[in-house]
Amino acid sequence: MSGNEPVLPQGAGYGVVVGIGLFFSAFMMVLTAIQARYTGFSPKNSEEFNSASRSVKPGLIASGIVSAWTWAATLLQSSAVAYKDGISGPWWYGGGATVQVLLFAQLAAKLKLNAPHAHTWLEIVAARWGTVAHLIFMFFGLATNIIVSSMLILGGSATVTSLTGMNTIAACFLIPLGVAIYVVVGGMRATLLCDYTHTAVLFAIIYVFTYTVYATSDKIGSFAAMHELLSKASEAAPVSGNAQGSYLTMRSKNGLIFGVINVIGNFATVFQDQAYWQRAIASRPASCVKAYLLGGLAWFAIPFMFSTTLGLAAVALRGDPAMRTLSPEDVSAGLPASAAAAALLGKSGAAALLIVLFLAVTSATSAELIAVSSILTYDVYKKYINPKATEGQILKVSHAMVAFFAVVMGILGLIFYYIGISMGWLYEFMGVVLGSAVVPIAMCITWSKANKWGSLAGAVVGFCAGVTAWLVTTSALNGGDLSVTTTGGDLEMLAGNLTSIGVGGIITVVTSLIWPDNFDFEATRAINRPALEKGSSPSIDDGDLAEKKRASVDVSLEPVASISAVAAAEEEERELDPVALNKSFAIAAWSSVALTFIFLIIVPLPLFFAQTVYGVGGLTAWVVIGMIWAFFSALAVVVYPLWESRAALGLISRGVIKDIFTKGSGKFVEKPTHPSA
Repeated sequence: MSGNEPVLPQGAGYGVVVGIGLFFSAFMMVLTAIQARYTGFSPKNSEEFNSASRSVKPGLIASGIVSAWTWAATLLQSSAVAYKDGISGPWWYGGGATVQVLLFAQLAAKLKLNAPHAHTWLEIVAARWGTVAHLIFMFFGLATNIIVSSMLILGGSATVTSLTGMNTIAACFLIPLGVAIYVVVGGMRATLLCDYTHTAVLFAIIYVFTYTVYATSDKIGSFAAMHELLSKASEAAPVSGNAQGSYLTMRSKNGLIFGVINVIGNFATVFQDQAYWQRAIASRPASCVKAYLLGGLAWFAIPFMFSTTLGLAAVALRGDPAMRTLSPEDVSAGLPASAAAAALLGKSGAAALLIVLFLAVTSATSAELIAVSSILTYDVYKKYINPKATEGQILKVSHAMVAFFAVVMGILGLIFYYIGISMGWLYEFMGVVLGSAVVPIAMCITWSKANKWGSLAGAVVGFCAGVTAWLVTTSALNGGDLSVTTTGGDLEMLAGNLTSIGVGGIITVVTSLIWPDNFDFEATRAINRPALEKGSSPSIDDGDLAEKKRASVDVSLEPVASISAVAAAEEEERELDPVALNKSFAIAAWSSVALTFIFLIIVPLPLFFAQTVYGVGGLTAWVVIGMIWAFFSALAVVVYPLWESRAALGLISRGVIKDIFTKGSGKFVEKPTHPSA
């Protein structure tokens, strides 16, 4: 069979897209039924549906972060960059998209401190800066969701079509449809549990590909063979801008340019994507920082190992009869990974890649669906249409918005497909239109002196400047030719990305230093504050305060004895201790900044300037370190969530056993609490 023909039958594509989608819908229904019967959490409650009652532990949040941040691009674009630039590509993709999640830990801490009951980050903008700012930043927020969703659908549909010959139009609509079903059924908590299963399968399949390529394959099968094949590929077609034209060097001009674009673009998609705020909202206050640091470090292993394996394998197997011949358009569409998987393992490799890609796409799609649903429900419907909406009305609108955006995702994928926009083009473009709002949003949440009009001007002027710089650079470098191909160049995208985030950030910071606000965040802390907290609070003497702090520490370290929305709410209030949250912010600031320097400066830049071309030993060390990192990442987001939830799993197991032997006796019953006089 020619490597250019689909490896799997068309029915396999429909089977995976429809079958796995329906399987997870059924799985979600079972989880929801178990949750409703054996715990005190019900997805029929809008707070539980949208934010999991703000009670999720750090391991499961970290797993959800890994899952939400694992897009189609994480697997496909990272491999495409490795295919083009060599071993520098995996580092710049992984490191350049990890630091945003690490730095977001600071925003997560400030969210719990300054707006602990908010449903969306846009509610905070509205409370601080008013309606005009709310609408402007809603544009950036929804634009982020639209671009991310389009990349998911484009990457997923292109790969499914490549491997199975499935109709692209059908793939564009069927992928989000199955996801929408299980999101509507289960809500935020059950979505996180499905994300956990996706993450576990993802790590297992990454290890299968890694050991196949570097240990068992008869086409490669060892580090020495991979080194030899990559060296031959470099001699046959030297990589422009790389030291000695080699794939085995960190000295890559195009790799460095991609790294800068990657860092800027992903700041936009993390800081402005409600999906990441949603996980901060759902997490317990005492452990939200831990969750983001853990999730960011664990996620790095996924693109790094996946692309170091399949991206480099696609280069090594050039000319192999089973290897698909890749055009520049194929590379931009992210197809090197699927081509390598099919060449290495035939139908089983293609099927494994199809499954892992579908799980990555569906988990990220579920995050986008519930994120957009929250924005449209709370920031459009409740704010502007029905401010007095009841619990039932909010839940109905949340469900309807999930279904609505699933259809929109399919339409967006279709539009971009027909006008010739690929996943790779969108990935580098996102920072051009979204980068200008990164600094204003971060300052809104964290800095009391952030000037309202300066921040708005930074976002709007930065956006205009970024788009202008992108188009002017394209015209100047291509003799006035503006097309999808010319506008997608590295230097053209770099100019737009740098200008957008730079102008937006400079205007925001400078105006805030000259004309500082003096905001105390009381207005944001009052957002959705529970009725028991409103009005004047009873005085608390020093002894009570000390006892409250001790309780907060106890709660953060021990498993929750009972599982219910009531207990979760009480626990959350005990953990909202300003002293502890400020300490969490300080930990987040120091650790995230230090790790950012390691990922972006301390490790890659000395290797870049050294111009070393690695031998077999260097390549072996590079890959083995990645394998070890992936192993510990799997422990952090697959094994650790089970350990930290042992009390909850035990409670559910006891309930199931009671129901088996004494029908009806296992149902969860909330134990009454008796507050001390």
